[in-house]
Amino acid sequence: MQAWQVHENGEPSEVMRLSDVERPTPGEGQTLLKVRAANINFPDVLMVRGHYQVRPPLPFTPGVEICGETEDGRRVIANPALPYGGFAEYAIADTAALLPAPDSLDDAEAAALHIGYQTGWFGLHRRARLEAGETLLVHAAAGGVGSAAVQLGKAAGATVIGVVGGPEKAAVARELGCDVVIDRRAEDVVGAVKAATGGRGADVIYDPVGGEAYTQSAKVVAFEGRIVVVGFASGTIPSPSLNHALVKNYAILGLHWGLYNTKNPKLVQHCHEQLTDLAARGVIKPLVSERVALDGAAAAVQRVADGVTTGRVAVVPQNGAAV
Repeated sequence: MQAWQVHENGEPSEVMRLSDVERPTPGEGQTLLKVRAANINFPDVLMVRGHYQVRPPLPFTPGVEICGETEDGRRVIANPALPYGGFAEYAIADTAALLPAPDSLDDAEAAALHIGYQTGWFGLHRRARLEAGETLLVHAAAGGVGSAAVQLGKAAGATVIGVVGGPEKAAVARELGCDVVIDRRAEDVVGAVKAATGGRGADVIYDPVGGEAYTQSAKVVAFEGRIVVVGFASGTIPSPSLNHALVKNYAILGLHWGLYNTKNPKLVQHCHEQLTDLAARGVIKPLVSERVALDGAAAAVQRVADGVTTGRVAVVPQNGAAV
């Protein structure tokens, strides 16, 4: 089979190589899956660079989120068991963690319903306890993680403010349903949020960016607000001033979704049921901006690394780039 492999860490376009390799052999409690679609996530970028908390042995195949097909023809959503990731024709995954792919979504959309939407659901509902009528601020609102949070926020009855970088991403954020869109490249984020909220600020802030985005968040979080720290796509990990959290009376909440797979897997299943229902009712629909053939994976991962994509980019090994 064909699979992308990383033999040394570096930039995706430089170190990912498409190779002919043996199909992986599933171990005890694992299932071999034919990859129908693999979505590109920012952790894939970090893993290729060697900057992620999980460091699979070299060489490895990246791709942490797929829609796959079992030997008996079932469509499932899975997180491949590294080093046999999803940017390949076949991958393996833990059998107990397989989730049914929703019938209402195609392969790429089904794969995209997993990490980003699970993270959004846990962040907004489990950690921040977002309530209808509250104001939600989402950084990187047009990206894969942010777009999921926007849709889930709207589904929960929140007023959603989306922060993006550039007019093209602003247009995407509006299409996703943001009530207010702020272009951080052309506007003062702090001033715009205060203007949009009558000076009150945002009740919940969803931050997958870190760096300057977190600094802005601390300035615009409302009384008894909650900042959900999801990741650091900016590359800068902020150092919060806890005296500031005390004085303004807000909470800083960390979210590492992967921990729920071991700490409370039943809650992951419950979340998937909720997401499947929302998708079936058309309330949420993953934004897949691009579908590429397997041979285009390295270039696509590099585009995600460079921050020039919107929504999710999907690698479709079997059917090329057909939409």
